[in-house]
Amino acid sequence: MDQVLQQVLGYAKAAWQRRWWGIAVAWLVCIVGWTWVMIIPDRYQASARVYVDTQTLLKPLLSGLAAEPNVEQQIKLMTRQLVSRPTLEKVARMTDLDVRANSPEQTEAMLNGLASKISIADAGRENLYTISYQDANGELAKKVVQSLLTIFVESSLGKTRQDISSSQRFIEEQLQQYQQKLTDAENALKEFKQKNIGMMPGQGGDYYAKLAEASAQLRQAQLDQQEAVNRRNQLKRQLADEEPELTAAAAAVATDSEIDGRIQALQKQMDQLRLQYTELHPDIQATKRLIEKLEAQKKADLAQKKADPAGARIQNPVYQQLTIAIAEADATVASLSARVAEYQRRYGELRNASNMIPQVEQEYTQLMRDYDVYRQNYDALLKRRESVTMSGEVESKTDTVDFRVIDPPFVPSQPAWPNRPLLLSLVTLGGLGAGIAVSFLLSQLRRTVTDRRVLRELTGLPLLGAVSRVETEQSRRRRRKGLLTYLAALGSLIAAYGAVMVLQLVVTRAG
Repeated sequence: MDQVLQQVLGYAKAAWQRRWWGIAVAWLVCIVGWTWVMIIPDRYQASARVYVDTQTLLKPLLSGLAAEPNVEQQIKLMTRQLVSRPTLEKVARMTDLDVRANSPEQTEAMLNGLASKISIADAGRENLYTISYQDANGELAKKVVQSLLTIFVESSLGKTRQDISSSQRFIEEQLQQYQQKLTDAENALKEFKQKNIGMMPGQGGDYYAKLAEASAQLRQAQLDQQEAVNRRNQLKRQLADEEPELTAAAAAVATDSEIDGRIQALQKQMDQLRLQYTELHPDIQATKRLIEKLEAQKKADLAQKKADPAGARIQNPVYQQLTIAIAEADATVASLSARVAEYQRRYGELRNASNMIPQVEQEYTQLMRDYDVYRQNYDALLKRRESVTMSGEVESKTDTVDFRVIDPPFVPSQPAWPNRPLLLSLVTLGGLGAGIAVSFLLSQLRRTVTDRRVLRELTGLPLLGAVSRVETEQSRRRRRKGLLTYLAALGSLIAAYGAVMVLQLVVTRAG
């Protein structure tokens, strides 16, 4: 730490030896800087504050009915557009700045200067903006701010209405396109339904259930047909065993056997009825009469047998009954064959239709999907059109955004720039800093030995001793005189700074 301190002191001693160069440089810098500060032209700043009220009463009332633009984003965009080239050209025409430019180069320089002097910033709270402009001519600065304020208000209203108009045109075009698509989809769906009537999903029940039912009916009909064929074949075999004609005696025996069998059956039936009813019951009386008829027929047959010769032949009744049964069986087989053929036809039609159903359902699903998409988009566009129409009505008949000028364009009597007291102080400090820097730089360029440490560093040899300088009265007076002269020069610099500051205050108050 001591070594660093000694090194700093050594640099200070070396710079002190070049102090006159430093004071001269400080005077030169201060004189030039003060002169420059005093001749800088004044610039006046005109400013205005405007508040954009986006929280209108209609906003909550029209929520969900009308399109709600992002007003905050639009306002931020408009603040950026105020320094765009079209806006700057419009401001130049409104303030007659374009008259001063006689060439494209001058026009470009004028617009660049105009953009560099315009400032648009938030004024410390939401939707409160400050528009300011600096110029040597205060009235011109005020005109520029007024022009910017007018453009800011007009562009916001016009921009919103222009957006609504373009949105309406776009939605109308899209509605026409989707209406045509929806009509085409409806026509395609109608033709498809007409072509595949009865096979559409949900029409005529489930085809697979119908197919299963037809298959079951076909199997049952085939089974009935097979049973009828078997019965017919059995009857034919029985018929082959019977003789078409019989002798009278054989016929009588057969007839008597048949009549006896019937009489026995009726007697058993009558016995059963007697267990439940009396002899006067109608069923018992009817059974008695039937038995009497059969016995009378039996007697008649016996009498005929005695009267006819023994070799007479008559028709075999069993053969006749079998022939009749075979005819009935043939009719039954024919009927069942027709039924089987009809069921086979139905089963084949359903089988073919069931193979086509998946394809029909797939095509129908695709048509319905396209139709639903077009319908949903068309309905959504209709709602958007109504919303945009309402937004246009709201925009044209009401103010969704309220612009309030808090502070109109105003130009203070005092210039906004430059801050001469501050600049004068900075120039003075800069002059003193420049003098110190020059003194230090010269001491390093032409180094001198100020103490034993510096000599030891320069030679790199060990220091055996030092001889002190003997001060005389004359040398002491000369050193004191030089110090007083230096202090006087430094004091005069400070006094000159004070005088310049006083002069600036006087000029400012007089202005």
